[in-house]
Parts: sequence; C-alpha cells; structure tokens
Amino acid sequence: MRRLFDDELAELDADFTEMGMLVSETIEQAVSSFTNRDAVAAQQIIDHDHDINEREIALEKKTFEMIALYQPVTTDLREIVTILKAVSELERAGDHARNIAHATIKFGTKQKIPVLEQLLNQMGLMTTQMVKDVLAAYVDKNDHEARKLADVDRQLDQLNHQVRADSYAQMRSDPAFETGASIYLNVAQDLSRIGDYVTNVCEWIVYLKSGQIIELNTASQDGETA
Repeated sequence: MRRLFDDELAELDADFTEMGMLVSETIEQAVSSFTNRDAVAAQQIIDHDHDINEREIALEKKTFEMIALYQPVTTDLREIVTILKAVSELERAGDHARNIAHATIKFGTKQKIPVLEQLLNQMGLMTTQMVKDVLAAYVDKNDHEARKLADVDRQLDQLNHQVRADSYAQMRSDPAFETGASIYLNVAQDLSRIGDYVTNVCEWIVYLKSGQIIELNTASQDGETA
C-alpha cells in the first residue's frame, strides 16, 4: 500500500509541476504578446485557456481521491494539501494571463506611451521570473526562497502604483488617451495579481515545510490580502 501511495504521490507531484510550467509559459507568452502587440499570439492564448482549467480539475480530483483512499497524515498530507491549494492559485494566475491576451487584442493600433511601456515591460519580466522561481522553490521544497518572493510581489505593487499615477497624468494632458490608459491600468493590475497568486503558492510551500499557515504579504495595492 505504501509503495502504491508513493508512486501516486510522485505522479501527482509531477503533474502539478507540469501544470505550473504550462502556466509559466502562458504568462510569458501573454506578456510577450502585449509587448509586441501580437494579436495572433494573444488569440492562441485565449483559445487554449481551457488546457489550464482542465489540468486544475484533474489535479483536484486526484488529490481528493488520494486523501479518501490512503488517509495520509503529517508530511504526506501536507504535500497533497499544498498541491490542492496551489493548483487553484496557478489557475487564477492563468486567468490573468488570458486577460492580458484580451488586452493585447483590444489595444490594437492605439498610441503607445513609452514610460508606461517601460513600466509594464519591467513588471512583465518580474512576473514571469517570479512564476519560474516559485516552481523551482516548490520542486526543491525551499521555503527560504519562497519567502523571498514576497518582496518581489511588493515591488510589483509599487510599479502598479506608478503605472496608475503615470496613466492618470497622461489622461490629464490628453483626454483622448482615456481608452488606452484603461488598458494599461488593467494589464498592470493583472500582472500585480499574478504576483499575489504566486505569493499565495509561496505560503503553501512554507506550510509544506513547516506545517504553519502564514501570510507573506497581507497588503496588496487594493487593500486585498494576497
């Protein structure tokens, strides 16, 4: 029985990591599509959004089955619970990648604002690296690295504030920029929210290692908890 459980847990772990890689790639592609205003790539992201959703459902089903069948305890249970919780966070991050793809298509040929482009490019690079780093922290079961990522999330929130301030300033000088500004604001918010969901995954990595449920970053830009 123990060997069967270990085999299934290893398979569950591999499937979760594979889903994480898919989400990471999708976020990176979404950021690239917006940066390059590539509507074709953006539409492909939208068309394949169901792939992430289906993986989430399959993983959740598997975790429930393992808990019911094997009734694991201590570290085994913590690993299954970590995957159950983290998979939902990754799916939500994927939803925001889809939102960015929609924004790419909506932006069309509207005027680009260099200062906002630079800020969003910076946020995009930070976010994509953050997702890669949280996957590495999970694979290595490294709660120290997971805790450090909360600092990156706070930096994303600060950049989001800057995008908001610069967008409003641009609208005051050019009222016709209002539609474009709303898109910039939404993309910045999506990137910030991805950072929040990654931070939530970090919290579950800490739980996996210590058994403690903690909050790494309680103050997001909108007064929500991460």
